[in-house]
Order: sequence, then C-alpha cells, then structure tokens
Amino acid sequence: MPKPVVSRGAPDVSRWAGSRLLEGDLPAAVRAERRDAVVTGSLAVVHELMAGDLVDEYRLLTFPVVLGQGRPLFPAGSPPAGLECLSAERVGAAVLTRYGRAAG
Repeated sequence: MPKPVVSRGAPDVSRWAGSRLLEGDLPAAVRAERRDAVVTGSLAVVHELMAGDLVDEYRLLTFPVVLGQGRPLFPAGSPPAGLECLSAERVGAAVLTRYGRAAG
C-alpha cells in the first residue's frame, strides 16, 4: 500500500515498502491524493491540515491517563470545529471516538 510520509528531517523511507517522502506544500499534496489521508501521532500535521480545511473526520483513541499538560487538538483562538459525535466504543482500556463535520 502506498504510504506518503511527512517529516521535518530527511528519513530514509526506502525501509518501508511503498513509502515516499512528501515534499513541499502539505495541504496541496493531500489535495492531490486520490484517497483518504490518515494521520497517526502528529499534532503538527493535523493542525496544518485543519488550517487548510482538509479534515473531515477525527478518530481519537483516548486512554484514561493524564501525564503533564500536553498540547490541545483545538488550540485556543481557533475557529469552532462544528463537529458531531459519530460513534464511541471501548477498545481495551481506551475509548475510540469518531467525530465528523456536523450536518448543515
């Protein structure tokens, strides 16, 4: 399966079959993809895609542990996201919630 990779550095993506490094404007690269983009573990990438109005659904895996302050998904001062809860289910010790754009 093809896997576009976003990185601040210059990783050797040849280790992962089907991987290629995305370079240049991230929102433009995501718009050019013919399939859904899935972001795992990069708040900076999510914020950049949010700014480009490119997020249709959030899937959040929440563990009932709080360590430190962390960084918010929706920073103070950001415009309202207008989301609705699509589903919530227990996954082991965590909760998987899906939020999509609210209808209307």
